[in-house]
Amino acid sequence: MARLVQERGDVVPLVAEVFRRYGFEGASLTRLTEGTKLGKGSLYHFFPGGKEEMAEAVLAHIGDWFETEVFRPLAEEPPARAIDAMFDKVETYFRSGRRICLMGAFALEETRDRFAAMVGSYFARWLAVLATALDRAGLAETPALAARIVAGIQGAIVLARALDDPACFHRVLGELRLAARVPGA
Repeated sequence: MARLVQERGDVVPLVAEVFRRYGFEGASLTRLTEGTKLGKGSLYHFFPGGKEEMAEAVLAHIGDWFETEVFRPLAEEPPARAIDAMFDKVETYFRSGRRICLMGAFALEETRDRFAAMVGSYFARWLAVLATALDRAGLAETPALAARIVAGIQGAIVLARALDDPACFHRVLGELRLAARVPGA
């Protein structure tokens, strides 16, 4: 049964789930049509550049979500509240470690060079705004702490999925939260 889709933006989350399940290389046109319930013609209507354009749209969608929900608050809101909210948003977004990070996955795949600029700017932005928020909160060695937190989140996703243990993700985030605890907050 064909799916009724009004706009390209309606298709992007569906394509993202196919990439999450199969990776970029494994996301064949057949799998993309099955996952979106759209015909090939409809997919090419929305994404004339094919699978690469689909991946770029998905990465941009993820980047936009993180910019609005995580990065901008870290840059603009009171640091203790923004850091705490970051952990809440990340836990919800990654569904307690049951949902892979496509930015991280694309960084590891053989196709990483195609998307290096988008993936690199996503992680660089996260590290920069988190380090700034940690610094504004009065914590020490903030670039190293920001890297530890972001790497810890990414590692917790891998462990939670590998062990099929979402509680692992929650535990690691709890430990990272403690490391980012603002003095006096």
